[in-house]
Amino acid sequence: MLTATVLLLPFGFATAEAAPAQRVTRGPAPGAGDLGDRLFPGLGNGGYDALSYDVSLGYQVGTTKMPGAVTMRAVATQSLSRFSVDSAGQRIQRVSVNGREAKYKLAGEKLAITPTRTLYRHLPFTVRIVYTADRAQNPVPPGLGLPPGVANPFTVWNETPDGFGVMGQPNRSHVVFPSNDHPSDKAQYTIHITTPNDRTGVAGGRLVAEYKHPKTTTWVYRTQHPIKTDVVAIAVGKFREIRQTGPHGLPIRSYLGLAKFQGKRYTDAMQANALETPHQLAWLERQIGRPFPYEQYGVLGLTTIYDGVALETAGLSTFGLPLSLPAKDEAGTLVHEMTHQYFGDAVSPKSWDDMWISEGHARYYERKYDASRGFTDLNAELKGLYESDQQSRHDFGPMGHLNGQLAVLFDTDVPGQLMLTGLNTIVGEQTFRRIEQTFYDRYRDGNASTQDYIDTANEVSGRDLTQYFDSWIYGKTTPPMPGHPDWHSTPAKAA
Repeated sequence: MLTATVLLLPFGFATAEAAPAQRVTRGPAPGAGDLGDRLFPGLGNGGYDALSYDVSLGYQVGTTKMPGAVTMRAVATQSLSRFSVDSAGQRIQRVSVNGREAKYKLAGEKLAITPTRTLYRHLPFTVRIVYTADRAQNPVPPGLGLPPGVANPFTVWNETPDGFGVMGQPNRSHVVFPSNDHPSDKAQYTIHITTPNDRTGVAGGRLVAEYKHPKTTTWVYRTQHPIKTDVVAIAVGKFREIRQTGPHGLPIRSYLGLAKFQGKRYTDAMQANALETPHQLAWLERQIGRPFPYEQYGVLGLTTIYDGVALETAGLSTFGLPLSLPAKDEAGTLVHEMTHQYFGDAVSPKSWDDMWISEGHARYYERKYDASRGFTDLNAELKGLYESDQQSRHDFGPMGHLNGQLAVLFDTDVPGQLMLTGLNTIVGEQTFRRIEQTFYDRYRDGNASTQDYIDTANEVSGRDLTQYFDSWIYGKTTPPMPGHPDWHSTPAKAA
């Protein structure tokens, strides 16, 4: 079979040997309805790049319904006849594109939008969606794969006695506001929260305005750097505000819940941990060798269990009542979420298969910090974790190819920690730090894949470590632990 050689010419023309010249025309088309994420099929939307979101929510006592509006500013990456955003648990009332009313259809967790005019490639556009959010609506994520009769362990709307907090990870932020809810599409945020005058609206970023009305107050926060949707912090309540100063004059602004939980107030105990923030930031900056990535930091302590987790909401890490535990039990978690601000938030995973970049680093520095405080015997702990690694791989899959959505939140921490510890042993502390710094500098405010980290490590170390990484990230069998030939991983037992 003969293959013609194609010659590309300007203005969309192409020609080929023994073939007449033909004009290639590409008209507007619908944007993709997902971004091809393996773990979260159907999540995210193609055809555009979100640049910023302006989100407004109104909180009222005595109702779970909140009036909301979001304005997304984006750039079309193709000529669009139609596009979609992720949206769930909301009543959509009105949609406009570039100021003109647009047709829309909500099906499943997708809001399809048809503008009155084509959105042309490379040009910016604005979409505004007016809706009502209902905190009583906590739809189960599609594809979660829960066994029959097992309730969803995660609630996006975490109610408190005097308000709420949001838990958007991994794919629930679009229950709070319609968005392109995938980590690969980061954007800047302006958050408006209107509350009764006896409540405070809290969000990540700087407080840039506070508008007082006769019965309500509108709080306005703005981020300076782009962040991913699942780490947007939004909360309402009665809080004790604590202001401190961190390294290099970094403003620290923490909010701790004042309400009682089951008859007991936890504010003072939470404050004891929150006050350690400047010290912990200084320690982490010395370890990573880079200043804190955002314009402000703080701790948000909610009067709720908060799904039994803590979340690395950008610039303001969110915690529940465990924040009140003694320092030996909670200090590592504080540093864990702080580390995420570097790895996970500033440098975000390109897909959910790259989650170890976030969780592995957070666990690695968390445990080093606890060891520095004498809270753990790190070597003994690592040995025990190594012994159970094979069982984890059997149950949840290797960290770069997990077998389910729930595993993405819990089952990349430890294997990531073990792998980074082994890498440090192979290349030495000095080279390890240069790898970390180069990777961070190269991908800050953007996204990085597993291959990006491997390429950086190979380049900085001057060695081909690909096989080492592949065995830890994708292997079904626990690899040897560098520096510890005497360590053995216990064979997995079938469930």
